[in-house]
Amino acid sequence: MQVKVLPFGVLKDWLGSAEATVELPDGSTVAELLRRLRSKQSLPQVWQGIAVSVNAEYAIATQVLREGDEVGLLPPVSGGSQQNAVVPALTREPIQADSLVEAAKRGEDGAVVVFDGIVRNHTRGRQTLHLDYEAYEEMAEKQMQELATEARTQFGIRHVTMVHRLGRLQVGETSVLIVVASAHRAAAFEACRWLIDTLKKQVPIWKKETFVDGAVWAAGEPFPVELAVMPPESADEK
Repeated sequence: MQVKVLPFGVLKDWLGSAEATVELPDGSTVAELLRRLRSKQSLPQVWQGIAVSVNAEYAIATQVLREGDEVGLLPPVSGGSQQNAVVPALTREPIQADSLVEAAKRGEDGAVVVFDGIVRNHTRGRQTLHLDYEAYEEMAEKQMQELATEARTQFGIRHVTMVHRLGRLQVGETSVLIVVASAHRAAAFEACRWLIDTLKKQVPIWKKETFVDGAVWAAGEPFPVELAVMPPESADEK
């Protein structure tokens, strides 16, 4: 059988292509696909902490693959105006923060909390020229939708807007905007903090930083243990 492999972020550089078709015996698992890929490439340490998706859903190592499956290799991620709304979006256009904040407000809200992540001009002492963001778009949009819906349930908030920019961003531009509207400020603060922290850990968006002296894929936090197919602490295969 044949499956399509889609590497993202730094793994795309190491595997040497944006996508590939791999021939596998019928009944092969995710783990067996990874072993085959590793046998053909000398891959970096980041390989130990990846997650894997099958047809835009997170997958475990023992999941059996089928003809035509689309397998995403996901390194650690860097990345509505209705009354009760969830607005997740990816865009290649500049994010209009002011208009999105205004659109989120309703008369019953007592607080609107905003996280506006912007591109700074340096990282760890190196001058930044620009950033490039890429995503496994179908999966990222689905994950953002699920996170926003979960936040409304968990924190009792009314509205969530989540917008993430893709493509090339210059210093000072907004890379991610989260707007939370709620009757109470405590819930809005807690939900906004949870959303940005969780987005950075598990939504498949990656950042490449270009400095005056070179470029590098930003190191992300390891995926949660329940998502990582090969957790960082695993030393089974080296």
